[in-house]
Amino acid sequence: MTKRVISDEERREFERNFVEKRPIRATPAKTTARRKTSASGPSGINGGTQERLRRGLLEPEARIDLHGMTEMVAHRALHAFLHGAQDRGLRLVLVVTGKGNPRKEESASWMMSPHGVLKQMVPRWLNQPEASALIAHMQPAHVRHGGDGALYIYLRKQR
Repeated sequence: MTKRVISDEERREFERNFVEKRPIRATPAKTTARRKTSASGPSGINGGTQERLRRGLLEPEARIDLHGMTEMVAHRALHAFLHGAQDRGLRLVLVVTGKGNPRKEESASWMMSPHGVLKQMVPRWLNQPEASALIAHMQPAHVRHGGDGALYIYLRKQR
């Protein structure tokens, strides 16, 4: 490995600053500074938290299971649950909606109704202004917490 050759100008500046006992002035790099990308992005949580959620490494602090509830009852229960969780200072909650009826017999009479009504409606409810003000991030749960039949809701801090 060869030593770097020091110019006369660099040597004079070093000697001048060494005598003065102050730090040497840093010369700005000629490369353009990279723009910092927002780690939290539009979702409101940082990339590390989002990755831990994706991997199922964060344990939900509370959960609500909406199985067997009608649409109207589930809507009220969900909003009450989210407001209560935020009031208690919880950040990560799990909302279990279920996956809906399997689509095996397409001609069966019970197949004429929409499948997974709560699975379809809960994300809509959570995107409405009343609920979205509480939510920093929402994503499908990891398999160990319910997979496609559940949602992680990361709540905003209470102000």
